[in-house]
Amino acid sequence: MVKDLVTEGKPLIELAGVNKYYPLGKNAQLHVLKELNLTINQGEFVMIMGKSGSGKTTLLNIIGMLDQLTTGEYFFNEKPVAGLSENEKSELRNANLGFIFQQFFLIDSLNVSQNVSLPMVYKGHKNSSYRREQAQKYLELVGIPEKEKQKTTELSGGQQQRVAIARALVNDPLMIMADEPTGALDSETGIAIMDILTSLNDHGKTIVMVTHDEDMTRYASRVVHLKDGEIIQEIHGKRGEVKS
Repeated sequence: MVKDLVTEGKPLIELAGVNKYYPLGKNAQLHVLKELNLTINQGEFVMIMGKSGSGKTTLLNIIGMLDQLTTGEYFFNEKPVAGLSENEKSELRNANLGFIFQQFFLIDSLNVSQNVSLPMVYKGHKNSSYRREQAQKYLELVGIPEKEKQKTTELSGGQQQRVAIARALVNDPLMIMADEPTGALDSETGIAIMDILTSLNDHGKTIVMVTHDEDMTRYASRVVHLKDGEIIQEIHGKRGEVKS
């Protein structure tokens, strides 16, 4: 049995007996996640690790309400998720989650400030001056306030990821979901991005990050190892050892 390493604090994510199947044809299916149980408390920095095909991105997508579990239970901040409609999940996701991806997914036709403020548009904030102010606030937080009017295509990869982090933060979500956020960056830039995420966690932001890079575990408070859709090990990351 995997040792329980959940830290003190209110559970934000609770998965119980989660299975995920994908159809492979008329009579076949792929069992991606298998009777998975996982609790993530507010304020943790949890890193999900595993080889390609282990199910880590599927797990992140289920936690992020971008994909639906096949069987099992999922509670977000004590609210059951499995029975929600797509519109309800979209509202819950946009209000509480911020996403950072390896490929940034910025919109080239918009400038930096407009990209950062997009989640506010989706949330229904109609005051454009307020959106600009908030975008500028988070661009300052990630260290590139002077880039607000530039096109994203004029930025380096590291700058684009900083824009993506600011976009993920602009609605002040309860949790940041990061899928290989340093995978497309050089080592020095990757360290700078991880320093930003670490600082956010130090200020109370819950972070769940998928990676295959063992060097990243030094930033985590807890590391969850997946293999063939099952959690095979949970250990304290180096920051978890320091905090505990």
